[in-house]
Order: sequence, then structure tokens, then C-alpha cells
Amino acid sequence: MKRMMIKTMVAVAALAAFGVAQAQISERTIKFATQNPKGHPLVMGMEKFADIVKTKSGGKIKVNLFPGGVLGGDAPNVSALQGGTLEMVTMNSGILASQVKEFAVFDFPFLFANGKEADAVVDGPFGQKMHAKLPEKGIVGLTYWELGFRNMTNSKRPINKVEDLAGLKIRVIPNPINLDWVKALDANPTPMAFPEVYAALESKALDGQENPLSVIAANKFFEVQKHLTLTNHVYNPQSVIISKKFWDSLSAQEKKIVGDAAVEAGKYQRQVAREAAVTALDGLKKSGMQVTELPAAEMDKLRDKMRPVIAKYAVAVGQDVVQELQTELAKARK
Repeated sequence: MKRMMIKTMVAVAALAAFGVAQAQISERTIKFATQNPKGHPLVMGMEKFADIVKTKSGGKIKVNLFPGGVLGGDAPNVSALQGGTLEMVTMNSGILASQVKEFAVFDFPFLFANGKEADAVVDGPFGQKMHAKLPEKGIVGLTYWELGFRNMTNSKRPINKVEDLAGLKIRVIPNPINLDWVKALDANPTPMAFPEVYAALESKALDGQENPLSVIAANKFFEVQKHLTLTNHVYNPQSVIISKKFWDSLSAQEKKIVGDAAVEAGKYQRQVAREAAVTALDGLKKSGMQVTELPAAEMDKLRDKMRPVIAKYAVAVGQDVVQELQTELAKARK
């Protein structure tokens, strides 16, 4: 009898706690935007996030997805986030250099050798410290997802040596380091918001662009680009960010639901992204793209041309920041 009473009391306490937790969750809607189209691994991660949030909030928090740049480019999205008219965005972490200069370190060429190294850095103290710089800019960083390693495409010629890049008009993410590393290859960098890229390639206003394989495939760049060169020159962590105005309006329970869901969905998203890179390459070949790989000697030459750019931005970003990242990388490589 006594055991039955204890069980009943525990059950009542659990229900009460559940009731309190539910009371801390309000009916809310989150608008979540990205430049990538439906079907892309980042959007699949967003869909997973939405499902987790719906389940953990008992259906009270709804996440509406806006893929494909339908709410504008990255810069307008950041402004909307800061103003509180857009709740969430996922974008290249390096783009946040426009808000906090240290984020340019994530656009350094040939920083990571593989996904394992990248995970160790962004999930560790360094990645957390970087996101901790954002709240004063009206942004809260929740976690990092993955876009992958970037490769080059163009419509003019196969790239068999570094000199073949000379003169090509290549779209870059609009920030200074990308302009400089493309200039270092004697090519012509053209900063452009992502939703405009396909039309510019189609009209030949651009000769080429550089993006991870999954992005090239998902956005059907193979329709307007003949040549793909596997360079893996930059790895792009993706910051999952939320409006500080919105974040500050959440209860502790709501913050936990949203934050935990971003991390949990991220594990799934990275796995999907890495699998997609393999299948995307096969698909691009089948779609008619001519794929080349630079010989080892040419890759060394490519890295050599990038070194002055890296040195320049190490000063701009801060030697202490670069050193912290290198320390984390050294730990990951042991």
C-alpha cells in the first residue's frame, strides 16, 4: 500500500512538473531562412529542426522554412534578424565578418583537411567563443552546421593548372578575403548575392563560381557550367543564428527546446551533407560536367598563391584568434 502511495505521489509530481514546463511554452512561430533550395542538406537540417521543435514544444512552437533565398540575400537576412522581423537564419559563418571581423577566419583557404577537424574546432571552445561575440550585434549563435568543401566551376575551359584560372570572372561571397584570394590567382572576383548567381552564369555575366558539390548540384549549376575542378580550397561552417530580440523573449524552457533542437538537427545535417557530397559528384558527372583534379604539384602552387592572403588576414583578424584556432587544430590532429 505504501509503495502504491509513493508511486502515485511520484506520478503526480511528474505531471505537475510537466504542467509547469508546458506553461513556460507559448504559442510561437519562427521564420527560418537560408539561401539554399529545398532538397539541399541544409534545408533537410532545417526540416529536422522544425520537427524536433514541434515535438518538444507539444506543437506550440511552429517553424516556417524559407529556403532558396526567398527572403533576400544574406545581408538583408542579417539586418532582418537584428531588427527582429526574421527569427532564424543559417549561413556561411564567414559572412558574419561584416558584423564581427574575426569571423573572416572561417574563410581562410586550406584551413581544414577534413570534416573531423572542422567539427573539433567549431564544436569546441573556439567555435563557442566566436559565437559569443555576436549578441552585442543583435544575434545569438546556436550551433554550426555544414556546407562542406568548396570547389570551382566555369563555362570556359578545364582547369588543369593554376594558370588556367587567370582571367576568369568568378563569383565570390561578398567579403574582402574572397576578393583577395581570387585576385591572387589572377582571376577576376565578382561579389554577388547567391540568388543572383544562376542567372549571371546563364547570361555569361560570370564565367564561374565556387561552392560545395551539394550546392552546385542542388542549384543545377551543371545546366550553365561545363567544367568542375575539385580543389576543396575552403571549408564552410554554417552558423545557425537567431535574432537576439526574439531569443530574449523566450522562456528558459523555450530556449532549451530551440537550442537543443539546433544541435540535435545539426548532427543529422552534417551526416546528410557528407553523404550528399559523394552522391552529388556522381550526379554532376552524369549531368555532363567535365571533372578535373589538379595534380599534387599544382595544388601546392595553389596553396603557395594563397599564403600572402592568409598572412594579410591573419593580421586583420588578429594573430591571437588565428593562434587559438591553430591550437585547436593541433589538438584535433593528434
